[in-house]
Amino acid sequence: MKKEELFGKTWDELVIICRELNMPKYAVRQVTDWLYKKSVTSIDGMTNLAAEYREALKERFDLGLTPPMKVQVSADGTKKYLFQTGPNRYVEAAYIPDEDRATLCISSQVGCKMGCLFCMTGKQGFQANLTPGEIVNQIHSLPERETLTNIVYMGMGEPFDNLEAVLKSIEILTAEWGYGWSPRRITVSTIGIIPSMLSFLERSQAHLAVSLHTPFEEERRKIMPVEQVYPLPELIKAVKSWDFGRQRRISFEYILFKDFNDTPKHVKELARLLNGLRCRINLIRFHPIPGTPLEGSDDQAIKAFKDALNEKGILTTIRASRGQDIYAACGLLSTKELLSS
Repeated sequence: MKKEELFGKTWDELVIICRELNMPKYAVRQVTDWLYKKSVTSIDGMTNLAAEYREALKERFDLGLTPPMKVQVSADGTKKYLFQTGPNRYVEAAYIPDEDRATLCISSQVGCKMGCLFCMTGKQGFQANLTPGEIVNQIHSLPERETLTNIVYMGMGEPFDNLEAVLKSIEILTAEWGYGWSPRRITVSTIGIIPSMLSFLERSQAHLAVSLHTPFEEERRKIMPVEQVYPLPELIKAVKSWDFGRQRRISFEYILFKDFNDTPKHVKELARLLNGLRCRINLIRFHPIPGTPLEGSDDQAIKAFKDALNEKGILTTIRASRGQDIYAACGLLSTKELLSS
């Protein structure tokens, strides 16, 4: 029988575990220190725990840390790490260095059930939710972990389809007993699962990014099936109902597709839709994937779209394309591994 993973447990969960194993209360602090601050590589390595407590932990738990099985390095410095989370189950994390920043894009699920037309991960279908430990492992087991400045939940999967595990992983990353990160260094992306999005906003302080891709409902329905369940007007209404304050950020992700969502009418409708909302739009170049009719807009069209939105008073930036030579689109590397295994 497979043992449970100790890595990825929260303070409250470890309080219960230590109580069940008749360990002293102070052992909770010792265990969290070893897991999240001292980078222990085995339960035996928790040397300030009495031997009997280490044995008790080992009977019930594995440590649960897994190094990446493969890495691809781009000419621009981007690295794509592949982690195995089970038999024929793989997730990706992308390390993106940029001058004084180093961002890690992490996954929350193996595959995805959302079926967006432009997404390679969606073509895999849904395979599994990642545990909090499997999510945080992508950060902890990264060779460049100490250089990280930002984390984005924009890899494989829909984070709010795995809400509880994502929230626990954020708790581990931001808690004083964990990694002690500021939540302002963390951004979570969603296609717009409204109830979970509102729960996330209430229960965390991390930034929110919403995958928009068109301001028109009928167009969004063609490329994002979620539109049938959580329509765009309801999504924007929910976002506008939340007070983000001055420190917390709301942004919208917008992949530009040629002759689909890159016209002046889209600029006009975006300005109407987002009126009164202090936000940013991140324009994204489309990284081609097999089996989709969509084609990315060219650089000239992207720049014109950005300029037009900025003229409307919407802060708009173009996200630099990174890792084009190493399966840039999320899901390509894991799909390749899946097909070869």
